[in-house]
Amino acid sequence: MRVGMETHPFAAAPTGGPGLESLPVEPLLTSEFDGDPGSVYERLRSTYGPVAPVGLMGVPAWLVLDYREVLEVLRNESVWRRDVRHWRARAEGRLPQDWPLLAGYEVRQTMFFDDEEHRHARLSYHSAMRPFQDGHSPEGWELRAAVAHYADELIAMLAAESGTTGFADLAAQYTRPLLLMVTTKLFGCPVELGDEMVMDLWRMLDGGPDAGPATGRALGAMTRLAAHRRSRPGEDLTSYMLLADPSLSDEQLGRELFMNAVYLNDITGNMVCNTLLEVLRGNATVRRSLSNGQLGETVNRAALANPPTANLCFRFAARDVRLGNFLIRAGDIVSPSVAAAHQDLLKIGSSHLVDSAVSTRAHLAWGAGPHQCPSAARELAGTIVTTAVGRIFEHFGRAELTLPPDQLPWRSGPVVRGLKLLPVRYELAGHSSVRGVGERWVDGAGASAASAEAGVAGVEPGVRQEESSGLLGLLRRMMSGRRRSG
Repeated sequence: MRVGMETHPFAAAPTGGPGLESLPVEPLLTSEFDGDPGSVYERLRSTYGPVAPVGLMGVPAWLVLDYREVLEVLRNESVWRRDVRHWRARAEGRLPQDWPLLAGYEVRQTMFFDDEEHRHARLSYHSAMRPFQDGHSPEGWELRAAVAHYADELIAMLAAESGTTGFADLAAQYTRPLLLMVTTKLFGCPVELGDEMVMDLWRMLDGGPDAGPATGRALGAMTRLAAHRRSRPGEDLTSYMLLADPSLSDEQLGRELFMNAVYLNDITGNMVCNTLLEVLRGNATVRRSLSNGQLGETVNRAALANPPTANLCFRFAARDVRLGNFLIRAGDIVSPSVAAAHQDLLKIGSSHLVDSAVSTRAHLAWGAGPHQCPSAARELAGTIVTTAVGRIFEHFGRAELTLPPDQLPWRSGPVVRGLKLLPVRYELAGHSSVRGVGERWVDGAGASAASAEAGVAGVEPGVRQEESSGLLGLLRRMMSGRRRSG
């Protein structure tokens, strides 16, 4: 979508420091980064300080490493812009035509807007999302009930296939289908469109050879969903977004839904898996929060140790500005690293942030500043994560990793770092068919208290059976097909 998009004027190269293009850079995405990104961040920090020049798939960029500098980039919207039209290298035609990260940034969508355009779109989105944020509203209650119901049914599928003790991949067989089912429910997808969307989102998130065509099909499916809900509105996010801003075209609303589906599935799904992983691998501070019955705090501490998004979306300098030990040139690309910032934060403030039982929300998993995840979406995502994690603790009496933590395979890229699989050996709680309290998870901790905090204990979900069974049937076919192909 580069054609027709104007660019912004740029200042001449600043004096007093070399330009980004003239600096030697080391590629960020290496096998070392795949296996141990923390060591790469630490080496870059010791070599360059809070900001380091790196190569992203052949394109030079500034990687922001320290917590203070990352916050500065996220909060100061007047200097650090989100709109790709501020990028000098793009405006001057110096990017490789097939650079894989460019296509997503070319989409004219809320997260890539600035100033009044961003504020208007964000208010409309927040207005549409607000009913689902409120657990006491009919929409909010039903969605929360649906999350718990879907989780219970997926765990029941595991039990039916493997018995009360067995092996499971909590990424492929639980987290990912759960988030796809929630997306279909939240967006108001009809069954036939839901099938298509679920399958293509799964292919896209896998990043396989069909990911590109699947992305186009998923975007097309979202556009058709927008048209469908315009003619047949319901009590869903798609319909409420049209109510909040009737001027949205089907294509624009389709782009908004597409990007939200990606983030809901990938980022929220990573947060579920990462929280489970930190408990399973024995992270003492995460387990301590769980033992205190603080499931929300458990998720916060897991996000500090293992954020679902390694590096947030690019920013572009609106003017020459000094950051760290470098003078950043107007139009330069900057990548704020959440994972590196958390590493820095834990190192300088561990006694307060990690060792105490006081709640900490210092993590940047939801971003910060004007472009942070809207509060309504953030609250809803937090509820989805705590519910998904809480149901595992409810139903599983025991679980242990079947691979050492350092041998787990990760999907590692310039933005997201997520588990490819989370293999466990599990034992359902002896008193649980679909519901129970797994008190043996954390040294006798009462997981029921955690579930009460998540608001899911004792819920009788109000989900239509035909809606659930259709999606579950699809997911059964997809997962059984995967096992056969593997």
